[in-house]
Amino acid sequence: MSEAALALSLFFHIGATVIWIGGILLVTFLVVPELNRVLADQPALYQLLRRLHKRFGPLGNLALAVLIVTGLLQMSADPNYEGLLQFNNRWSQALLIKHILLIIMALAGLGLQLGVAPALERTSLLLEHGKGDAGEWRRLRGREQRLTRLIAALAVLILGTSAWLTAI
Repeated sequence: MSEAALALSLFFHIGATVIWIGGILLVTFLVVPELNRVLADQPALYQLLRRLHKRFGPLGNLALAVLIVTGLLQMSADPNYEGLLQFNNRWSQALLIKHILLIIMALAGLGLQLGVAPALERTSLLLEHGKGDAGEWRRLRGREQRLTRLIAALAVLILGTSAWLTAI
């Protein structure tokens, strides 16, 4: 890979990292706790959280796709890369750990996006119209928060393994 192509790949990779991991951490630890504190169990909270998910979800997924493509390009260009399923050096072993963390994170994200989020959206819509079960909403929100915190923790671990890879 040419120096210019590598620089462009790194630019998009870093930008996507800022959007994806920065967004996850910002929403998880700043935005949502404040929304919960200010709006408590008001219908506006349900609507705002639903809209926040709809806005960030596609952007986060696009950033993740960019990370995967640019990461694969950079991996194949790295002199430490010895080939598919070759883990003969510390760099490839650290990369394996990073990929395992990414897979766990992707599975948690899929569970959140395909399981918890739709159920939470349905319950939120019902609550907005005075027909929902607030207990069910709290149970789903708890599950959503646990998955979101897991994803945030995995994001930090992935950043750590990225730093480790760079240092090797």
